[in-house]
Amino acid sequence: MMQLHDLSVEFDEGFQLKHINWQVEQHQHWLITGANGAGKSALAAVLAGYGEILAGSTSGIPSNIGWVSFEAQAELIQAELKKDDADILDVISLGTPVREIIFTNEVDPVIAQDLIHKFELNYLLERAFRKLSTGESRKVMLIRALSCHADLLILDEPFDGLDSAAHTMLQGHLIDVVKHTPVVMVLNRFDEIPGFISHIAYVEHGELRHQVKRQDTKAYDELYQLLHLKTTDLQVPTADTENSIPTLDPKKPLVKLNNISIKHTDMVLIKDLDWCIQPNENWQLSGPNGSGKTALLSLITGDHPQCYTNDIYVFGYQRGNGESIWQIKQYIGYVSTALQWEYRVGTSLRNVIISGFYDSIGLYSRSSDRQKEIADEWLALLGMGNRGDQPFNKLSYGDQRLLLIARAMVKHPPLLILDEPCLGLDDINRQLVLALIEKICAARETSVIYVNHHAQDRIVGINNYLALEKSSDNS
Repeated sequence: MMQLHDLSVEFDEGFQLKHINWQVEQHQHWLITGANGAGKSALAAVLAGYGEILAGSTSGIPSNIGWVSFEAQAELIQAELKKDDADILDVISLGTPVREIIFTNEVDPVIAQDLIHKFELNYLLERAFRKLSTGESRKVMLIRALSCHADLLILDEPFDGLDSAAHTMLQGHLIDVVKHTPVVMVLNRFDEIPGFISHIAYVEHGELRHQVKRQDTKAYDELYQLLHLKTTDLQVPTADTENSIPTLDPKKPLVKLNNISIKHTDMVLIKDLDWCIQPNENWQLSGPNGSGKTALLSLITGDHPQCYTNDIYVFGYQRGNGESIWQIKQYIGYVSTALQWEYRVGTSLRNVIISGFYDSIGLYSRSSDRQKEIADEWLALLGMGNRGDQPFNKLSYGDQRLLLIARAMVKHPPLLILDEPCLGLDDINRQLVLALIEKICAARETSVIYVNHHAQDRIVGINNYLALEKSSDNS
């Protein structure tokens, strides 16, 4: 059994793993996964003996490890490049041939020769290692690691650079290897996970956030969705050009509040506030309970009676000059816990998204083929591509929230208001929602107002902040 106990490790580039608690037992085969830069490879490298331990401890890690990674590959390349310095001895270094790189003292020559045959590398044995392509050098690294009777195999993106035949061969070979050797694998792509993987470790920002048994179907599906949103290059689906909302002047602000105040009986919620939201600006709105966050948002949406007694400019309209509330709402997507309470219909997931075109609870209008296509594109983005006909009211609380955000975004409103979208969510569903909001911010087509109470829920792409304070002013 290998164990990392409250381990913090620093690497040369300044990256740190923090407070890692992880236990790998016999007969377990782990996948380490997460977004780029999360610390996946760093966690695998710790098992291989790399990094400076700042705190905590390790135990049970074997000394005979087969390790395949870009870092291990780079070390071999660097060692070869140093041989170029041999010109001071008036000799020309031709580089170490592949045969010598593979057949070290640690390698079983019978296993190595079998793998050379399977990877079809016989013709390369006399070539200098540093002259190989990326895929060829990866095959050499794999042969070395798989031929040394390792007590632990660490395979960091082992399929990268391999052609389809080599990929299939390696998958098959590993099925035999795992019968006697534990494997820790690092992968970016969930669709490459071998069937023998029994546990999944999800890393984010240098922390081990989730440890999931593959047989735990619910936890596995949630982690799949999170990785799908975090790591895929899917883009936010396009708008319905046949039924698009009117175009706004990109040079004018979406919202401009001038010296606004909100009063309730003898209590002043907000006093003398100026706020301007430009196109493609993203804002985080925070403040304690009772500071007026929801009231401020309702001024923008037109749902607060005092929107007509304040100087408010929204989407080209000066409030109080005869505009209808629907002229305002067509430019806004809105998600809140209250909306989720109201949205208790049993309609399909596809129809929930389509209802966003009509700002309705449920779908009561005939949708176009294009709207159905867009809804299916949103379902694919959410990792729910095969669930379009399922009823909304049978979803988990977190999945419902994701669907409602997609519903709010489907018409590509200039402004998306997310009023505490993570309220009531468990940790992994909270991260799912945050990942979706990051996707929306990255698309740079919609301004986001994101309301939350927790500093740790900050979102990449939101760089403007408005913090309200609870007023003590009575009038």
